This record gives sequence, structure tokens and C-alpha cells, in this order.
Amino acid sequence: MLDRRHLMAGGAALAFAGALRPAFAQGGKLTFCSWGGALSDLEKAALLDPFAKTKGIEIVAASPTNYAKLKAMVEAGQPEWDLVDVGGRFIWQGADLLEPLDMSLIPNAKALDKSWVASKGIFTSTGATVIAWNTKAFPEGKGPKSWKDFWNVKDFPGPRGLYKPFYYNYEAALLAAGTPRDQVFPVTDEKAKLAIEKIRELKPSIKVWWTAGAQPPQLLTSGELAMSSAWSGRVLAVKKENAPVDMTYDDGIAWGNAWVVPKGTPNAKLAMEAINYAIGLDAQLRLNSFGTYGPVLVEAAAKGTPEERKTMVTAPENIKNMLILNEEQAAIYSAKYEDDWNKMQLG
Repeated sequence: MLDRRHLMAGGAALAFAGALRPAFAQGGKLTFCSWGGALSDLEKAALLDPFAKTKGIEIVAASPTNYAKLKAMVEAGQPEWDLVDVGGRFIWQGADLLEPLDMSLIPNAKALDKSWVASKGIFTSTGATVIAWNTKAFPEGKGPKSWKDFWNVKDFPGPRGLYKPFYYNYEAALLAAGTPRDQVFPVTDEKAKLAIEKIRELKPSIKVWWTAGAQPPQLLTSGELAMSSAWSGRVLAVKKENAPVDMTYDDGIAWGNAWVVPKGTPNAKLAMEAINYAIGLDAQLRLNSFGTYGPVLVEAAAKGTPEERKTMVTAPENIKNMLILNEEQAAIYSAKYEDDWNKMQLG
């Protein structure tokens, strides 16, 4: 992917300035790679800076996450990154490149919903793929509330944007077709075919197949698109800047930002301690005030103010109306139906 969560075509990850150097550093160093933008800012301020301070270490930041580079480093036996933020599918797609997590070093995982914990990755913050729109095209109270509305071009006219891979579109299309949330998974040939055909139905109204998280807010702000799927954190960020964009968590597809440890890093133990710190209550509570990507820990979300909870995926009033993405199943359909998906887009 060319952005925060998915496969990239290649290219080197770029180290950026501003690595944390605590006043009383004890010589240890941990290199953390993430996607950049609002997510990296949040991870640094809420999770990594405080962890570095408690350990008396230096944390070096790199960006963006690049799966091709990660694969090359691990296969060469020289991983430059100790801890990496990845899209959830990569926990399974890149399993051979990752260290199994030592759960004795991550006791805080016991407090998380099992949806956020896997043997080779743990989700540390949450976001969602949501329906977003230009507020000039759909004024307050007139915006879509479901994927069925997104597909309803008669009552909600205007050009659409959808993510270029099958990822997220499988779920959105099935929900638009009336599939109950609890029946979207597991993936079957019949469901995949239905999803692809449902996308084909909307294809005349799809103006942009976006590949980077910054695109939907930009295209909605400019008015080039009336409506688009988008990542919640990106939309919330531009809303803070008073862009003419809004979104709804209704019918959203909830996912998390997963932290993994590359195989062969000499700092694996420290990296796992960082994961444990990031999912602890104190760290998770810090996410509440950022208003972009929220906590995975339900206890932390429950302590948010009414205003903070409006932006939180895991706030009960939001998550009850959403589908939690099954990343293991997403890894399956992304691979198995890639050719069918590509043919539909090109056809």
C-alpha cells in the first residue's frame, strides 16, 4: 500500500528527524517504524515517549512502514526495525517474518478483547473505514448512514471513491447487499462473488479508486468527490481544520493498528515490553484526548468524556453499530480473489 495500512510497491522507508532522546538515556535504543501522519504523531506522544522515559532509552522513529523492505531486512538477517506498526492482515500474510510474542512479557494483553490479540501481533489503537462526504453536497442531517445509502445513487447522488484493493470493499459491499454483520465472516466463494458483483453495480459512480489515506479527505474537501470510503483518523484530522467533510461510524468497519516484532531483532524483548506498555491503562487513556485513533482497551474508552467518545471506535455507542474486521479472514480473501477483483476493476 502507499499509505498507512497495506502493501507497498517497494522503496526505502525514510528515517525522520525528531527521535526521542531522554535526558537520562542509559544507552539502550529501540527503532520503531510506522506509517507517518497523525498516527505516528499519536504513537510517539501517547505511547512511545512515555515508555522511553520509563526505560531511560532512546527511541528512533522511521516511516513509512514498507513490507518489501521489512521482508528484505529479515531475509538478510539484518532487521533495522525493532518494532513495526502494520496493517492487521500482515500478522498472517507476513507471519514468517515475525517473532512469536512472548505473552509473559505482555501481561496487559489479558485485558484486551480477543479480537485485538494474535500470536504475532497486538493492536494498540483503533480506527475504522467509514463513509465520509462533502458537507456542501450533503448538509448536516442529510448525509448517508449506511453502506446501503452509499450504494443509493438516486437519493445520494454524486461521484464516489472506494479503496483500490478488495480490502474493506468486501465488507462494505456485503453490508450494502443486506448481509447481517455476524454473517460477513467467514469468507466463502458465494459471499466473495456477491461482494464483487455489488461493487460492479456501483462502478459507474466510482470516480476514484484511492490508494493513500490522505486522498479521500483531499478529494472530498475539493468537491471532486461527493462521498467516499475513508479512514476515520484522516477524516477526523481534517475536520479539526474545519474542512467541509463529515463522516459517520454507523455501518463502519472497525480495525486496529497492529504492532509486530521483526524476526531476528536483537531488541525483541524490549520491543515486546513496549507493546505491553502501549496497551496498559495509562497509555491507552492518553489516546482519548487525541481525537483521531482511539484505545483498544475498553476500560480506557469507557473513561473518555462525552466529547472524546464521539471520535472513539471502541466507545460502546459507536462500536455497537459497526463491524469489527476479521483480519485473518481479510488476509484470505485478499489473496484468493485478487484476480477476480482485478478483472472487475479493469472490465
